[in-house]
Amino acid sequence: MVNTDDFIKRLEIILDYYSLSASSFADKIGVQRSSMSHLLSGRNKPSLDFILKIIDIFQDVDLYWILNGTGSFPKNSELIQNSNLVVQNLDTPTPIDLFSQISLSEEKVSVSEKMKQVTRTSENENSDEIEKIVFFYKNGTFKSYKPNS
Repeated sequence: MVNTDDFIKRLEIILDYYSLSASSFADKIGVQRSSMSHLLSGRNKPSLDFILKIIDIFQDVDLYWILNGTGSFPKNSELIQNSNLVVQNLDTPTPIDLFSQISLSEEKVSVSEKMKQVTRTSENENSDEIEKIVFFYKNGTFKSYKPNS
């Protein structure tokens, strides 16, 4: 159950963060201004539809934060805090560039070379020759036969 008083406080934080009045906020999320007024006064409780509209329009609002205060607002601040903790926990003297481009060209070349080697190997083998025949039995044992070359 959502604590209405705490929800109103979090809603006011959102209004301050985006520098919106209650009426402009109501217009932005597509609800009647009177319903916003009733909600802020504590007369009405927030509906699921109201909460989903907030989350849909304002991407920085976390569902768990708006409902019960867990998490952070804006969402990005939690990501920045977590990434700072990761960088601080590393024992490297040089800063790490978390947003650098990864070069995949070397890997692509090596994969294409491997594909060429597999193709060449399979072209050189005679596909009509049987290398090995394996029989698997229900009791978990098997027998392997290799034809004489």
